[in-house]
Amino acid sequence: MGTLPQIPSLFIPLKPDLLIHLNIPFRIHMDVTPLLLTFKLAAITTLVLVLISIPLAYQLAYSKNKFKPFFEALITLPMVLPPTVLGFYLLVLFSPNNFFGAWLHKSLGLQLVFSFPGLVIASIIYSLPFMVQPIQSGMQLVPKHLLEATQVLGKSKWETLRFVILPNIKPSLLTGMVLAFAHTVGEFGVVLMIGGNIPGVTKVASIAIYDDVESMNYAAANSYSLVLIGISLTILMGVYFYNASFKKQRSL
Repeated sequence: MGTLPQIPSLFIPLKPDLLIHLNIPFRIHMDVTPLLLTFKLAAITTLVLVLISIPLAYQLAYSKNKFKPFFEALITLPMVLPPTVLGFYLLVLFSPNNFFGAWLHKSLGLQLVFSFPGLVIASIIYSLPFMVQPIQSGMQLVPKHLLEATQVLGKSKWETLRFVILPNIKPSLLTGMVLAFAHTVGEFGVVLMIGGNIPGVTKVASIAIYDDVESMNYAAANSYSLVLIGISLTILMGVYFYNASFKKQRSL
């Protein structure tokens, strides 16, 4: 019998000195500026998305336009695209070397590349489906007899939205807000492409973690990660408890 060919190992051996560096200490050792910048970005993005997504979800939920599937696919696209793809095209679009970016800079004085406003716009586009889809699903579940009753009473679409639809989709609205907030907190590829790594301006927590790991500052990376995990878990638990209590009240 012949000898079997040797198969190269898929595992890269770690050097002893690297194993020493991987000893992660559990202590708080970090600059809080990236965290504050992250939550500021997430809060602004979520607030703007609420204002945009409610009318947008309303149109998608109740529109009978034949182009509705196209718009739904377009809004959902950031959910399936690699973040770097979206970030790359936004970088090209906002670049002062291109027509649109040059027009923004000359006419409005806006520099969106490597700036916090650029991060906000990129985050709004990137997190849009995470806000729109839960709200749209909630609106589609509102009982039709309630909508028909408002039409019989002569209520306007705005009154129907404000007094009938929104009170009945509170869990969906809260879910969309939390998903958009959490998704913005966890952004990496988009913010790196459009914002770079400018301390105090565009260096958010996810970028700070990457930098600290690259420089083998595992204590700081661990601290950032624990804070993000703790805050995200707390927010998600709050949402699940609220949704459970809301369903319980509705069933009474």
